Amino acid sequence: MGQDPRTLPPSPNWYCARCSDAVPGGLFGFAARTSVFLVRVGPSAGAIPGTPPFRVIGELVGHTERVSGFTFSHHPGQYNLCATSSDDGTVKIWDVETKAVVTEHALHQHTISALHWSPQVKDLIVSGDEKGVVFCYWLNRNDSQHHFIEPRTIFCLTCSPHHEDLVAIGYKDGIVVIIDISKKGEVIHRLRGHDDEIHSIAWCPLPGEDCLSINQEENSEEPEIPNGKVIEQTPVTKGCYLATGSKDQTIRIWSCSRGRGVMILKLPFLKRRGGGIDPTVKERLWLTLHWPKDQPTQLVSSCFGGELLLWDLTQSWRRKYTLFSASSEGQNHSRIVFNLCPLQTEDDKQLLLSTSMDRDVKCWDMATLECCWTLPSLGGFAYKLAFSPVDMGCLAIGVGDGMIRVWNTLSIKNNYDVKNFWQGVKSKVTALCWHPAKEGCLAFGTDDGKVGLYDTYSNKPPQISSTYHKKTVYTLAWGPPLPPISLGGEGDRPSLTLYSCGGEGIVLQHNPWKLGGEAYDINKLIRDTNSIKYKLPVHTEISWKADGKIMALGNEDGSIEIFQVPNLKLICTIQQHHKLVNTISWHHEHGSQPELSYLMASGSNNAIIYVHNLKTVIESNPETQVTPVTITEPYRTLSGHTAKITSVAWSPHHDGRLVSASYDGTAQVWDTLREEPLCNFRGHRGRLLCVAWSPLDPDCIYSGADDFCVYKWLTSMQEHSRPPQGKKSIELEKKRLSQPKPKPKKKKKPTSRAPVKQEVYDGNEDESIRESSGPVENGVSDQEGEEEAREPEFPSGVASVASREPVTCTPVSLGFEKSKVTVNNKVTLLKKEPPKEKPESLTKKRKARSMLPLTTSLDHRSKEELHQDCLVLATAKHSKELNKEVSADLEERFHLGLFTDRGALYRMIEVEGKGHLENGHPELFHQLMLWKGDLKGVLQTAAERGELTDSLVAMAPVAGYHVWLWAVEAFAKQLCFQDQYVKAASHLLSIHKVYEAVELLKSNHFYREAIAVAKARLRPEDPILKDLYLTWGAILEKDGHYAVAAKCYLGAACAYDAAKVLSKKGDAASLKTAAELASIVGENELSSSLALRCAQELLLARNWVGAQEALKLHESLKGQRLVFCLLELLSKHLEERQLLEAKSSSYNTWATGTAGPFVERVTAIWKSTFSLESPEQYQAALQQLQSIKYPSATNNTPSKQLLLHICHDLTLAVLSQQVASWDAAVEALLRAVVRSYDSGNFTIMQEVHSAFLPEGCDHLKHKLGEPQSLITPAFKSLEAFFIYGHLYEFWWSLSRHCPKSSVWVRAAHRRTASVEQSQQINNATPEETDSGDSQPEPNRPPELDVRLTEESKQMLITCKELFSEKHASLQNSQRTVAEVQETLAEMIRQHQKSQVCKSTTNGPDKNESEQAAEQSLSSPQNECKEEKNQPLSLPELTKRLTEANEKIAKFPESVKIWPFPDVLECCLILLHIGSQCPGSVTQDMQQQAQELLQKYGNTKVYKRYCETFCT
Repeated sequence: MGQDPRTLPPSPNWYCARCSDAVPGGLFGFAARTSVFLVRVGPSAGAIPGTPPFRVIGELVGHTERVSGFTFSHHPGQYNLCATSSDDGTVKIWDVETKAVVTEHALHQHTISALHWSPQVKDLIVSGDEKGVVFCYWLNRNDSQHHFIEPRTIFCLTCSPHHEDLVAIGYKDGIVVIIDISKKGEVIHRLRGHDDEIHSIAWCPLPGEDCLSINQEENSEEPEIPNGKVIEQTPVTKGCYLATGSKDQTIRIWSCSRGRGVMILKLPFLKRRGGGIDPTVKERLWLTLHWPKDQPTQLVSSCFGGELLLWDLTQSWRRKYTLFSASSEGQNHSRIVFNLCPLQTEDDKQLLLSTSMDRDVKCWDMATLECCWTLPSLGGFAYKLAFSPVDMGCLAIGVGDGMIRVWNTLSIKNNYDVKNFWQGVKSKVTALCWHPAKEGCLAFGTDDGKVGLYDTYSNKPPQISSTYHKKTVYTLAWGPPLPPISLGGEGDRPSLTLYSCGGEGIVLQHNPWKLGGEAYDINKLIRDTNSIKYKLPVHTEISWKADGKIMALGNEDGSIEIFQVPNLKLICTIQQHHKLVNTISWHHEHGSQPELSYLMASGSNNAIIYVHNLKTVIESNPETQVTPVTITEPYRTLSGHTAKITSVAWSPHHDGRLVSASYDGTAQVWDTLREEPLCNFRGHRGRLLCVAWSPLDPDCIYSGADDFCVYKWLTSMQEHSRPPQGKKSIELEKKRLSQPKPKPKKKKKPTSRAPVKQEVYDGNEDESIRESSGPVENGVSDQEGEEEAREPEFPSGVASVASREPVTCTPVSLGFEKSKVTVNNKVTLLKKEPPKEKPESLTKKRKARSMLPLTTSLDHRSKEELHQDCLVLATAKHSKELNKEVSADLEERFHLGLFTDRGALYRMIEVEGKGHLENGHPELFHQLMLWKGDLKGVLQTAAERGELTDSLVAMAPVAGYHVWLWAVEAFAKQLCFQDQYVKAASHLLSIHKVYEAVELLKSNHFYREAIAVAKARLRPEDPILKDLYLTWGAILEKDGHYAVAAKCYLGAACAYDAAKVLSKKGDAASLKTAAELASIVGENELSSSLALRCAQELLLARNWVGAQEALKLHESLKGQRLVFCLLELLSKHLEERQLLEAKSSSYNTWATGTAGPFVERVTAIWKSTFSLESPEQYQAALQQLQSIKYPSATNNTPSKQLLLHICHDLTLAVLSQQVASWDAAVEALLRAVVRSYDSGNFTIMQEVHSAFLPEGCDHLKHKLGEPQSLITPAFKSLEAFFIYGHLYEFWWSLSRHCPKSSVWVRAAHRRTASVEQSQQINNATPEETDSGDSQPEPNRPPELDVRLTEESKQMLITCKELFSEKHASLQNSQRTVAEVQETLAEMIRQHQKSQVCKSTTNGPDKNESEQAAEQSLSSPQNECKEEKNQPLSLPELTKRLTEANEKIAKFPESVKIWPFPDVLECCLILLHIGSQCPGSVTQDMQQQAQELLQKYGNTKVYKRYCETFCT
């Protein structure tokens, strides 16, 4: 047993990639909660010879939240420097010798997840956070640099030991990158292979890549790695190996020179030894690595269950590894390992330190792979300490992590010989008590009310009592059996039974022989023995005197009751504490003064400890004592602590020496007899919860606190003698405040690496439980704090009593603390509670305002006044008649109305009411009037002032039906003024004013609500309802909410309007829905028109399938379906010929075949798909389509629309052919051709010719029969256009000198050929305006040589058909009309322009119209030789117009109806061909062409060109 202080520290933090580190010379540090604990290892630790050479030497305190990273500086000369990162957002640099912060930075905006001190650069600390941001911080120059490499969570990072600029970073998703910080964080390698969190990165300790021979077999696993031979042949000059460990259960070794993986080590599943592991639970894993400096061919890794493996990398193909501590049982960790740190001691031993989820820190000898020593730690508050009375030096510790620790403090070989007991606990251990005589028998109680018995010498699970407390178990005590257990015979009952006191205030007696049986509430015995009728107090503490004859019970009200066996006769009540009693302790019986055994020390939520001497009470004759004694004076008073007392313990070595533990953060040793403080221990950073005196060493005390620590300290080594007061107390408080602050409501999730579940205990029993509490209890939000914070009575923390600190303390009450819990305003049973000074007042609910404040205040005046009140009142009540004086007194003292007659009471109410109104509390005035019974008056006053409320109106029926109706209407008006229209309407409905309510809602635009009310309360045929629907519909329509508007119209039974409004948006989906809707409601005509519009919309998007589906809705659209079918086929045909730009993907299936002539394909598809077979069906379709007329085309008609119109005509043509109506077929074909001609789309015109007249027009001529019939003009026009097309093609083929003829899209060509076109002809350049559409035409007749083929000659002869004299004459007249109209329009424009100028400046007055005519006709582009300087007058123009119109009128209708190609244009082209290709055009034809040009070429457009050819 050493005379040295010892620490049982908090557990190292879980799920952190680097939160422990060590430096040569033997200093190891690990992060635990918000601080770092330092451990000296090796000879310099000053350990007792024979015990393991290590000692906990201190703590780095300063962070306010969990420390997530810890790293030493590994540069000789500055081993004393280290860095920490924390969830509080800071990185701090410390000097471990002074334990002070050197500097810090808070550069990170997000939770820091990785930290490393560069092994190459003395002052560089690199840190990374959860959002992927990396900061490099140079300590000496206080400079930093920020890199954002990937937007992913960083899990770990390690700086290269060989290259000062390289840093390897591992991410949550398995990516590893190596960056160069000198090049702005440029990624040198991105190593892909892992598919889960990267837990650890280790660089090979040797630079270069010669230390490992990577063999061929290695790479057979992963195909992307080149085979081993190649690698061996490449001598690697620079580079280094890198090892990464990942949650995906593999270790990968990467080559930095090649940027790829070279080896994969898969973790083996080892047989677990002695672990109580549930095989159904998936193995958790944290894979951490250490690459030993002196053994570069070996690698240490963690494994699934806490084992450590040493891999041999030289024989990688055999996956050879050695298990640490393979020979000795139970030396390995029992849970996953988080960190591995190498440490070289002063005597040059190579050690490895590991931290684990099993809360042990282990030290391994790398030479033997055996465990040298273990440092246990605590994962929760240390609630209870208990030394075994039998097995000396055996200390049991009850911990909040769900485990009991039994520490053999006398072990010679091991300072920290600690055994853990977790089975059957599963909750915080809040109470412990060893059996006084039976070895290894330990009773425990838990936070959830469980009481159990452990045999610490066996591995059996504990026995659990079948009776649970409803709340936390506060105290356990062994004592003599009481009835009913004591009533059995000698052999039938145990010598001692177990007593437990729980948070609900009950003490239970358990039979240790039959824990499965019922436990007995001792209150029944107390009640019966002492004939008590009143309610017994709530018990919070139990303590038996050592002789087993006297039992003390501490209560929630601060009283202590002393009972005597065998039947618990109450002999004494101590009324000393006035707050909840936390602890009672009887003095031991083996002192030098036997009478001291009657001393009883007690501590409560007050900061004072009282000691009572009960010798006289206990020794007095119980027979003579009828009533129990009440003690109100203590024997000794120990004051000095500044917060509540949690535990007291007498020294077994001294007389009257006591140690106490307090919430003020200190433990105090007292000489009770002299009431003198002896020494004060201030080593804890939290509030003390328990204290115990060593049974063997008079100088040694153990204490536990909510800082997760147990300290062994020596009274002789303490520099302070009493608890801190005033400023010191505040400093201590501050020290404690740097502990974690659990947030009661919004709790930050544990960092991403923590498991998701967060139970509050941490047993070893089942994996899910064990996993959970780690991050919770070990991180900042330790589960204790978090859980306690939920207890409502201390929402903001516990301030120290003396210092009256502001409410900033940690809101962490204790699980076993006995305190009063108020939930839902019901006072439940009570628990020990923290001091309720300031914090309480801050958290109280606001008190309700008094109804009678003036009266109340008058009852709180001076004593004299109150005495006078009594006299006045007595006089008033008892004198027969009141004299004036008394009446005046009563007038003045209106508050006495409460005690006299009704009139006086009314006066009092009046005065109070006026007061309420003046203070702006009308609601209180109303309540007073209501008490008085004057409700009508209240309502009227409130209505006038606009202060009616729901509650007032609700009470109105008390005053009668009519008053109620009036009040509701008044309230509704008031609500309207306050813009609460819906509420007003609801109130109107309550008095059956439905129409008014609906009108109110409607007029304020609450249509939805108005309709709901009307529909619920009115008859369905009520016109109001329809009016509402229509009004709302109109508004919605105006705002563009068409779908809801349609629903309104449907509601109003206006289906037609519904369909119309739906179609308003005009997109295909809306139109289709509208068409379907119209179809459902029987509006067939509307439906078909909408379906057609929908199809046309889909056509624009070239959605052929959708268009056909839309048209399917109506039989009346059968004809349109044929048009669309033909259009689809034509479009596909044009697309295949590359004459159409837009591609379409959604063709119908029948459009895919391409064989056969076009018309035959069309009719075949009509027959198969649209079942069009009989002539009647054709006739019906023809009639449907003939009724539709489209406007004629212009050169601005959009191409898609143009195609549709052309296909409409072509469909009519095909249908007419099918019913043998040839004249109609010719007309329809001609219309299609003329449309393409008018729009200037030559390509389409030629395609129509080639598809519908592949053999020319002759076959139609035969079908028409009689040549003299009326159809001849139409046929002639069609034939003329056919020849016209071929003529152009022929001419272009000559101009282009090109072996193949081409298709040209003609430039904007109206029937009156524009100037531009004429110039084009004149210049004989085939310059097209839209070369985009100019594509070689494969199907035209081949090569037109300058030597003409027969076909060409034939074609040129047929051109005679184009020289139609009457058409030339008609076209000339039309051109004249157009020219005159243009001139007139120009004159009007000029006139208007001059009027504007005249109105602004008074210019010279001249005949504007003449001036305009001059300008227009003498403008350069209109100049002709004979007209030069001869402006035309208005009469001349009118005359020309009239003549031309008369000429036109004389032509027969048959000529005027059917368009004809421009005759003069054809003449010019033929003359051109003649000049280009002499002999091709006969002399006769040339003569005829020239004559026509001379005769009709007198308009401006042709004049110049005529002169060219005719002179």
